[in-house]
Amino acid sequence: MGLRDGDGWVFCNCGYRHWGLHGAAGLLMVRFDMGEPHVLLQLRAAWTHGGGTWAIPGGALDSHENSIEAAVRESYEEAGIDPRFLDVKDVYSDDHGNWRYDTVIAHVTGDVGAHEANYESDEVRWVALSTVEGFDLHPGLRSSWPHVLPKLIASLPNEG
Repeated sequence: MGLRDGDGWVFCNCGYRHWGLHGAAGLLMVRFDMGEPHVLLQLRAAWTHGGGTWAIPGGALDSHENSIEAAVRESYEEAGIDPRFLDVKDVYSDDHGNWRYDTVIAHVTGDVGAHEANYESDEVRWVALSTVEGFDLHPGLRSSWPHVLPKLIASLPNEG
């Protein structure tokens, strides 16, 4: 494990406060063995930024990490995801000038052992893709979802 130097608040060029001195990233995992595609959502613990809302496992980048490395690390820390089961397909960047949040889209096979792995998660749940918008989403995920969803859909295997 390298230096953990990414924790802290930043005010972006748009005037908003964000977590992650070097930006932040999260892992949007999609699986196909449950009928329609499902994604893993995390209910953020009440004390966290955006607590009580549903998001994807993620957090601050450290200075030595790229977005994929950070998203994979965070998904392990928060939801117990073994990186060997991830097949990264795409990245969506929500760029705010001096700060950005990268959503890393990855395919997985099966539930990959997802569970509440630390105190930042109150629950993790596989959710049908068609029902995601019905959840009380973290404001960042809610605002980026219209941009992330087309990238996620483009990553899906062709059905025929």
